[in-house]
Amino acid sequence: MGLLNNPIGIKSLEPNQNPFIMNPYRFAAAGEVGGWVELGRTTLGAKGNNIDVSSLPDKRYYMFLTYAPTDTTGYVLDRYRLNADTGSNYSHRASLNGAGDGTGISQSEGIALSDGASVYQSGEIFTMGHIANLSGKEKLLIGHTMHNDTAGAGTAPDRGEGVGKHAQTSNPVTSVNCVNTNQSGFASGSEMIVLGWDPADTHTTNFWEELASVELGSSGDQLSSGSFSAKKYLWCQVYTKNSSTTNAKFTFNNDTGNNYSYRYSLNGGADGTSTSQPKFQVNAANGSAFYNMFIINNSANEKLVIGNTNDQKTAGAATASDRLEWVAKWANTSAQITEIDVDNTSAGSFDTGSIIKVWGSD
Repeated sequence: MGLLNNPIGIKSLEPNQNPFIMNPYRFAAAGEVGGWVELGRTTLGAKGNNIDVSSLPDKRYYMFLTYAPTDTTGYVLDRYRLNADTGSNYSHRASLNGAGDGTGISQSEGIALSDGASVYQSGEIFTMGHIANLSGKEKLLIGHTMHNDTAGAGTAPDRGEGVGKHAQTSNPVTSVNCVNTNQSGFASGSEMIVLGWDPADTHTTNFWEELASVELGSSGDQLSSGSFSAKKYLWCQVYTKNSSTTNAKFTFNNDTGNNYSYRYSLNGGADGTSTSQPKFQVNAANGSAFYNMFIINNSANEKLVIGNTNDQKTAGAATASDRLEWVAKWANTSAQITEIDVDNTSAGSFDTGSIIKVWGSD
């Protein structure tokens, strides 16, 4: 099963090997070393315009997670700076809701992860991204962000995707700064966490804890994580192995009320949306599929999901896979996600070897 069935992957890596090429979802089991470690976090105790995580050790790669809860008193325009640099040393390319790319060059405000439109009037914001960090090279950032828009399943969330660079080649990253450049601040409780990974790491304090791992021993129409411990942040990967057409739909905590909405783009096309659904579907129903998703999982807030799907289509190199970029929300504000189910609603079935894995952390 490769990455999903053995997330530890290669036990030792040569110096400078890239974990996103050799082993993109590296975790370390209890007693082993390496994996993503929490380097720092900042949680605002009052409204403010900056969420700064500083004094970071030099790591080859960073992952960051940012969450801002609803604030009804204004709006934010969030940007990412590195090392608190306010010079005109940033450029970015980004899109909002699948629209045409917008670009910014020689920016001092920082890197935007949606085109003009990280402007969010109230509502929740959830962002995840990666940074490649080498002191002698420009620092490259890839990020995905989402906004729940109007609360409730009757409104589809917004999504942004972007890349950026910090044109600084003399120092490694020592701080990641999420900055609001507009009139209103981030609400109290807003938070940013920065994780690090390096091929020389020997720690055993991994941020991502495995919560569930279930593999089908026989074909069927449901792949369920079963019950797992509630965590604030979730990372879920699913592989559905299919010999015929399936239609995979997701639910949380066995909720099949009309409490889900989602937005997606298929193969770079215009975004589609669906609201007030009993489940959410983020595949093209063409064959075996691989799903990767991050979730902010606060009990009192809507659950926000950022995901990607690789849908195999016809087997063999003569046919290109379908790709989907998507966001979803579960309009539940009274409980955390403690179960993730994938149900097939088409004529085929999920074959033996289909698997779901969930990791989490507070």
